[in-house]
Amino acid sequence: MLREKLKAYSVVLASGSPRRQNFFKLLDVDFTIDVREVDEVYPETLKASEITDYLAQLKASIFQDIGERDILVTSDTIVWKDNIAIGKPKDKADAKRMLRGLSGAPHEVYTSVCFTGKHFQKTVNDRTQVWFKELTDAEIEYYLETCQPYDKAGSYGIQDWLGYIGIEKLDGCFFNVMGLPTRLVYKTLMEIADNGI
Repeated sequence: MLREKLKAYSVVLASGSPRRQNFFKLLDVDFTIDVREVDEVYPETLKASEITDYLAQLKASIFQDIGERDILVTSDTIVWKDNIAIGKPKDKADAKRMLRGLSGAPHEVYTSVCFTGKHFQKTVNDRTQVWFKELTDAEIEYYLETCQPYDKAGSYGIQDWLGYIGIEKLDGCFFNVMGLPTRLVYKTLMEIADNGI
């Protein structure tokens, strides 16, 4: 459906995440991948979705060569707990610290997606609340050894082993926790296709 709607456009996904790339395939979007490095630094005054909005837009700002019919898609995900943003771990010790902090308590996951064309920019975001059971040190160690989730915000993937055994409940979109609120991406791309850019 989206493939047909967007046939006049070139969708460019600026993400190295295999999960996001797979979501775009499952949404039946014809797209190319263009990943460019950006220093993901944001003002300390920002909170929750303000951070992910800012970073998604920052990732778009380095693309100065957007064509007339291009739709550039950039995104960012953070874990938010106790008024602190939790990004990707620096190393195994950092990942252990993060997971111990998430154990037995709720946290929120925010993802923002920025759609940029030659003459427009639209940013959407989503929030999901996640509750973990009390995780044992052995479970954390096993997960880090077997899944190595060092490219994931909060040091975990909900679709991984830890998600299977550790998540007690969710309030919000499951796919948002994986890094892309797919229904919002679909809705926004449909709107862009219907309204023109």
